[in-house]
Amino acid sequence: MKIEKLTAMALERVDFDRYLLAAAVGKRANAIANGATPMVAMDSKVEKFTDIALVEIAEGKIIIGLED
Repeated sequence: MKIEKLTAMALERVDFDRYLLAAAVGKRANAIANGATPMVAMDSKVEKFTDIALVEIAEGKIIIGLED
């Protein structure tokens, strides 16, 4: 799937808050880089950590908490 479509799907999950999405992708990518197991069928030795994190969020595997 193209990165633009993944980004659009992920943005829907965070109510189109780009800052929140960027922070969540960064935090999850850091966790994957430090040994966390990806929640999607992607190889962390081949794929970029940020791409894996974006797919996880877009597919709803990672739930981002929104403050009210």
